[in-house]
Amino acid sequence: MSTFDLLGIGSPIMDLTARVPEAFLAQVRGDKGGMVLVDAAEMDALVAKLPAPPELENGGSAANVTRAATRLGLRTAFLGKLGADTTAQSYRLQAAAVGIDLSRYKTAPGLPNARCLALVTPDAARTMRTDLGAALTLAPEEITPDDFAGVRHAHIEGYLVFNPALADAVLARARASGATVSLDFASFDVIRHTRDWLLKQLRAGGIRIAFANEDEIRALYPDSGDDYPALARRLAAESPGLVAIVKIGKDGAWLAHGEELHRVEPVPADRVVDTNGAGDSFAGGFLYGFLQGWPLPACAALASAVGSECVRHSGPAIPADRWPALRQLAAKLGASR
Repeated sequence: MSTFDLLGIGSPIMDLTARVPEAFLAQVRGDKGGMVLVDAAEMDALVAKLPAPPELENGGSAANVTRAATRLGLRTAFLGKLGADTTAQSYRLQAAAVGIDLSRYKTAPGLPNARCLALVTPDAARTMRTDLGAALTLAPEEITPDDFAGVRHAHIEGYLVFNPALADAVLARARASGATVSLDFASFDVIRHTRDWLLKQLRAGGIRIAFANEDEIRALYPDSGDDYPALARRLAAESPGLVAIVKIGKDGAWLAHGEELHRVEPVPADRVVDTNGAGDSFAGGFLYGFLQGWPLPACAALASAVGSECVRHSGPAIPADRWPALRQLAAKLGASR
C-alpha cells in the first residue's frame, strides 16, 4: 500500500494577495496576467507601493493543488524548499494544519522563504510577481529516490521548468519510482521560455496528465489560433495515453484523451472575488477523482466545482467551512460513476 496518494512538487511560496486598480499595473514590469520573477529588493519595493497591506496565505501552484486534494481526502506530501525565517515557520504550520505531510520539505538555512505577490485588478485577473528566495536553491542533487518512496502520483508545477536541470531530475526520479505524473504549465511566461523543453518531455512519455489554460495552450501552439477543442486534441496527441486538459476560465474546459473529447461544463460562480488559485483548485479536484479511478468526465465535473468555489474567495485557499459541501459532491460523483 502506498504512503501517499499525491506528492506535490514545486516552490512553497507565501502568497501576498493585494487588490489594486488597473492603473497600478503601469508601475509593474511585465505583462498583465503573467508571472515574472523578481528579486527581494523589487518585491519589497512593490509591496511598499500597495494601496493597502496584502493578505497572506500559503501558496505556490503545486502547493495549492496539494492543499485542495488534501481537503478532499487524499493522503499528501510536498517536495520543495522552505526558508529559515518566520514566513517559513508560518508556511509549515499552515500546511500541517491542513493535513499535508511535512517530511519531504527541505530547508535552506539563512535564506528567506519564497513570496508571490498576486495583484488582483477589478476584473478579478491576477498578475503575479514572484521572489523565489529559498525555493530557488533547490538543487537537482537534493532530489532522491526516498522523496518518491510510497508515492502513487507526482504533480509538478510548470514554474519548476525555469530550472531545466531540476525539472529533469524531478521527472527522472518520478518516472523511476513508478508514480504517475501530472504537469501544470502554470503560466504563458513559462511556455515562452521553455517551450522546446516542454514538448520534448511530453513526447518522451511518462507524463500522464497535462493542465493548460487558454493563454498557455496558445503559447505552446502559436500557429493554431483559439480552437480549444482542437488544441486539446493536439496536446493529447503529443504522447500515447496523455490526458490533456485545456481550461478556458468561466467557459469551462476541454478534455482530450486518445479518441475521447469532452466538453467540461463550467460551474457558474455567483460572485468572482479573484481568480488566484482557481486553476490549481481545479487540478486538485481533478486529481482527486483521477486517483479514485473515476471516469474522466466525473473527474472534470468535480474539478469545475472546486475551481468555481475558489474564485468566490480572496486568495488561493478555499475557506475550511466550504469543504464539507465539496466533499459531499465528491462522494455523490464517486457513487454515481
